[in-house]
Amino acid sequence: MFFSFRALTTSLCSGLSFCMLAPAPALADSTNLMSRSTLTGDWGGERQKLLDKGIKLTGEYSSETISNLHGGIKRGTRYAQQIRIGAQFDLSKLLDTPDAGVVQIIINDRRGHSATEDLLGNRLSAQENYGGEYTRLTEFSYQRNLFSKDLSAKVGYMVMGTEFGGMPILTNFVSAGFCAHPLTMSSGSGWGNYPTAHWGGELRYDVNPSLTLQTAVFQVNPEHNARPSEAFSMPSNDTTGAILPLEAIFNNHAFLDGQYKVGWYYDTSNYQKIGSTEKSSNRTGAYVLFDQAIWKDEQDPESVLRLFGQAATSNAATSPMRRWYSVGLVKQKPFANRPKDTIAFGYGRAVINSRTRDEQEAAAINFGESDMIASLDNGEQMLELNYGAQVTPWLLVRPDMQYYIEPGAFFGKKRGNALAVGLQIKATF
Repeated sequence: MFFSFRALTTSLCSGLSFCMLAPAPALADSTNLMSRSTLTGDWGGERQKLLDKGIKLTGEYSSETISNLHGGIKRGTRYAQQIRIGAQFDLSKLLDTPDAGVVQIIINDRRGHSATEDLLGNRLSAQENYGGEYTRLTEFSYQRNLFSKDLSAKVGYMVMGTEFGGMPILTNFVSAGFCAHPLTMSSGSGWGNYPTAHWGGELRYDVNPSLTLQTAVFQVNPEHNARPSEAFSMPSNDTTGAILPLEAIFNNHAFLDGQYKVGWYYDTSNYQKIGSTEKSSNRTGAYVLFDQAIWKDEQDPESVLRLFGQAATSNAATSPMRRWYSVGLVKQKPFANRPKDTIAFGYGRAVINSRTRDEQEAAAINFGESDMIASLDNGEQMLELNYGAQVTPWLLVRPDMQYYIEPGAFFGKKRGNALAVGLQIKATF
């Protein structure tokens, strides 16, 4: 079979078995399984009691099973999963002190195998939840308002990509090419995306309902932050520099609403230039993101068609991925009786740095290989189409199809265009 039944069964059973971690009162929850907001319910009222005291406990599971049907390296199926457990402490309630702030703790665990590495041989990961396959501390932070509710600060050990450079609409996709940040950021600087955390601080100012400005400073520590042996030690040694992002967020509150983000970042780290023995004294990049409703049913505002786009550029001297572009559509509430479902389609193109291509050609072992590399496209293209079925408030099932054009472009390899199908499952506990 093209699509592994064993992998799919593992995907379902692994997620459902996580409910065993819930407190015993969950087994006695009288609410309807299909209508409750989480799989484990209210734990016989204990969950709400904790929330009233200022303690919010969360649990999430996701899996992505991808089968390569054609092209790439070889046919086959790969499964990857993620489990995230979080606790949020509202200090205003716990300490009975106004505006005392919030402490957030997140532990993340990833397991599985990569369809991109094993089957497709491309650059844009087909599974957004693959990478760093071990248990780690992903966030230990403190957040509170400063002087007014319009100005807030957050400090601690956390993921900078949680607040910067992404858009919620892009979580409707399975491939990391879309969900949820342009990959030029992490490819060409010390930018860190989930679940890799760094020490840092963020500052956010809501200028007015239509404009928000935010900035931050994060430690760049690529060696220690990726070590499984230091997954809970929150390392700060051997820092190579700091990365400072700046972002402006524009919110369109019209009937056809939208959000636009413009960002720039500066990494102070010295980094080897591609094709040179010299080092660059810094790394920079910029991006523009937008999510705009282009059609909405006046009688049913939940039925909306949204257009999104991304354009990002990174440092020419150091980044193997020079630019990233994407555009796509997301239809929310595609059918009257499916209010929380979505249909998503996206097209993306990642452009390789010409210096990287020159290095590939120079490393060729003969003229034939050099000519082959020179004939490759200067980037990888991808298309994704999926249907997100919100089966219950706590369970999402997303059948998915992905197509990759020139999947070997970033590696100087001639590989056939790849067609993959998959299934994403998300459950909230």
